[in-house]
Amino acid sequence: MNPGDLTDKAIKNTLKNLDPYTNFFNEQDVEDARIRREGEYGGIGISTFYAKKGIVVTEIYKGFSADKAGLKAGDIIIDVNGQKLAELDKNQFSQMLKGVPGKELSLKVESNGKIKNISIKLDKVILDPVPFYDMIDAETGYIVLTRFISQKATEGVVKAFEDLKERGMKKLVFDLRYNPGGSLFDAINITNLFIPKGLNVVDTRGKIQKNSRTYKTNREPLDAEIPIVVLINGRSASASEIVSGALQDYDRAVIMGERSFGKGLVQRYFDLNYGTQMKITISKYYTPSGRCIQELDYANRDPKTGNVPKFSEGTVNEFTTQNGRKVYDGGGITPDVKSNLSEKTEVTDELLKSKAIFNFVTNFVHQNPNLPTENYTFTSKDFHQFKNYLLQKDTSFVSKEEKLFQKAYEAVEDNHKITSEYTAIIKQLKAANVAKIAVNEDVLSKEIENEIIERYTYKEGMYKHLFKNDITIKNAVKLLHDSEKYNRILKK
Repeated sequence: MNPGDLTDKAIKNTLKNLDPYTNFFNEQDVEDARIRREGEYGGIGISTFYAKKGIVVTEIYKGFSADKAGLKAGDIIIDVNGQKLAELDKNQFSQMLKGVPGKELSLKVESNGKIKNISIKLDKVILDPVPFYDMIDAETGYIVLTRFISQKATEGVVKAFEDLKERGMKKLVFDLRYNPGGSLFDAINITNLFIPKGLNVVDTRGKIQKNSRTYKTNREPLDAEIPIVVLINGRSASASEIVSGALQDYDRAVIMGERSFGKGLVQRYFDLNYGTQMKITISKYYTPSGRCIQELDYANRDPKTGNVPKFSEGTVNEFTTQNGRKVYDGGGITPDVKSNLSEKTEVTDELLKSKAIFNFVTNFVHQNPNLPTENYTFTSKDFHQFKNYLLQKDTSFVSKEEKLFQKAYEAVEDNHKITSEYTAIIKQLKAANVAKIAVNEDVLSKEIENEIIERYTYKEGMYKHLFKNDITIKNAVKLLHDSEKYNRILKK
């Protein structure tokens, strides 16, 4: 046994009893974390996840070497320079496709059941946190920020904002949906673009004084008057919640969409021996009105079941914005204007966390290689096809009930004697869950539609499609053009 692997796994498994953000980073983890923070690395320009066969491509970055070599989302890289990835530990995967720009790699790729050989060179990959911005109409601008990469996020938003101002922008839709957060200082700087110097943006409060601090704006704003609608959803987290929470507390913008994720725990990196690090939770985030952003109460995890309670399920406290509007804690940022989409069920949330939609879209694209994407809509007929896929082909979406039943089945001696009964019940459970997710057809159809558009037109094309068709963006524009209603929301 490799002593390094044993130590790594022992430490990481010990930390699982704490919150999910307290982690031990080996040397490779440290490098991966740096890439996430800085958004630059030597690679081939893809996003991935790891499977038993190898590295599954989830996104192709336009113009980089993977794109030029013809790789597609859904392809599986099974061999790198003669090394079969199925024989490696997953911890070794991340370095297989990274290195000094110009380095040559020989890949074996499984695509739609066929194996192809690809020769490829590493690029210098630079991630753009502002992949799209444009004018929606003569007066309304739109900027999407996908992550808070150190310095690049603020620079990208400023560049987009100034360009749109030159093109006549008088109102702004600022899209933070699906933004998982990142740099705290970029969150403060981006908030500072729209509120005056010297105001509190966020407090961090820890158990010891040195981990408690107030962060204020330290420069004059870019524009403290322009009407803004900020879009958030259940996957807007951390730095996204700091920005939306501060702008809401100062009545500087209308927040629209769904309640945000509720990631309000602050981490700090500590250097250890041999190039390793610990990332430890040291405090919590609080908005200017005093609301704690954190949703899950890891300090009171049930020791028997491992379940983590939610602050929102306990006593929720009332706070007030600068104009005296009532806002509440309990985790995450609650929007001023909720989205018109149906509220997601627990089963739908489980589905969205699985790879079911990704796998369905991969299959769909292989069956429709020349799909016209102009004004494309994922119809009810298509959604029926998706439900059949879940029932007949998919293996990635497994509900809690199915997992429990499978565990019970595996615990039975001579379980082969009840296999037919087990299979029948699993089939019934799947059918019941598919019926439950059908309640959220509107939400899921849009998720699938956007994924399909991205496969054919990259991220840029997906945002252009959203720009024209997304109901939440349309509602934001409508609100911005109704100045009386916009002002009434911020003053009531």
